[in-house]
Amino acid sequence: MQETLQYIEQNKQRFVDELFQLLRIPSISADLAYKKDLLECAELCAEFLKQADVENVEICETPGNPIVYADKFISADLPTVLVYGHYDVQPPDPLELWTKPPFEPYIEKTENHPDGAIFARGSADDKGQFFMHVKALEAMLKTGNLPCNVKIILEGEEEVGSKNLGDWVKQNTEKLKCDCILISDTHIYSNEQPTVTTGLRGLSYVEVEVEGPNRDLHSGLYGGAVPNPIHVLSRMIAGLIDDQGHITIDGFYDNVDTISTEERAEMNKLKDDPEVFKNSIGLNGVEGEHGYTTLERTSIRPTLDVNGIWGGYTGEGAKTVIPSKAFAKISMRLVPYQTPEEITEKFTKYFEKIAPSNVKIKVTPHHGGMPYVLPSETNEFVAAKQAMETAFGKEVLPYRSGGSIPITAMFEEILGAKSVLMGFGLDSDAIHSPNEHYGLFNFYKGIESIPLFFENYAKMKK
Repeated sequence: MQETLQYIEQNKQRFVDELFQLLRIPSISADLAYKKDLLECAELCAEFLKQADVENVEICETPGNPIVYADKFISADLPTVLVYGHYDVQPPDPLELWTKPPFEPYIEKTENHPDGAIFARGSADDKGQFFMHVKALEAMLKTGNLPCNVKIILEGEEEVGSKNLGDWVKQNTEKLKCDCILISDTHIYSNEQPTVTTGLRGLSYVEVEVEGPNRDLHSGLYGGAVPNPIHVLSRMIAGLIDDQGHITIDGFYDNVDTISTEERAEMNKLKDDPEVFKNSIGLNGVEGEHGYTTLERTSIRPTLDVNGIWGGYTGEGAKTVIPSKAFAKISMRLVPYQTPEEITEKFTKYFEKIAPSNVKIKVTPHHGGMPYVLPSETNEFVAAKQAMETAFGKEVLPYRSGGSIPITAMFEEILGAKSVLMGFGLDSDAIHSPNEHYGLFNFYKGIESIPLFFENYAKMKK
């Protein structure tokens, strides 16, 4: 393994230079105008895998963007690790908030990254993170130290809900057969306190519509006599959470997993600092469900948030109307053992229940996903924990993330394998936002930790 780590040290600058090639490609899956860029990015991913000496490299067509597949078989006596990543990125808008163009990567030091960070769309989510695996595999293969069989899939639709991945996985279950799945699309708590993600929240996402009069009305002629859909929608939304921070939907908490006092104590070893949290996002105070810490509110408890609300006239100047309709988009983060189907149904029934009789209500479900938990006593978690402790030289703690990666539950259902969420970004890296970045320290620590994970996992599976 020492030879592998030396290879990584000797090739650090080249690894960054090659990552810059990927980051220059605007592989935006939400916009069909970038279809050719997505294909170009897939082709470059395939080329880097070939250069790493991985075998059977394919660009697999789907009804949407292609999936890049590759593998390396060493021995039937060794465990097989399936590595997952995605090469598509979020749209960079609003462009005017970027310090430099989003697809012209550069390195700059920041408070959280004194060694420098790579600024570009996709640097942390997920090109920089999946590329760690490509380079770690290269280092292991070039030095003859790959201790597991490996399979790799890189998809181009994660940012639009992985529309075709599930069907492709079902069609290729034998090809993808593995002992565990390794994913770097999450973050650590901090560089001073590294963590392995042991849980993700699920998601139920809906759009609601409130319809009042059959057309927009003159607010002078009709104001005070008819229901205003924006007023109605605002009151309904306000009633979805009470003054204790509890969600008021009937039966919402029926299936929520109860976390033991011991688990909560372990979680809070991360020493959440409320002042640091507030200052990092420019707030004077925090809020949430009573009886829980900020760490717990953002990980082990379900939530409801309005993601957007609109209606009436929002253009320049004034237009005095009572709108015919008002709309909102609402997301609910779920915890084990809630399901998106259950929560969407309960939300719909409750929203219809609290609506005044003089308006019409419509609830349109969008996408959703299941929560996911990796128990901390599993070989997968222990292998990741020990690998990162060796690389960072510090104790690594379990960490539940508030985000959602629906593919983890899908992989377990179809392939029967657990996913190890060994990400290396920071939550301050501005993913999905202007000036996204990824620390050089984190990039290199990831490349160093991955071969150690393979080595640990191979020993545990003997």
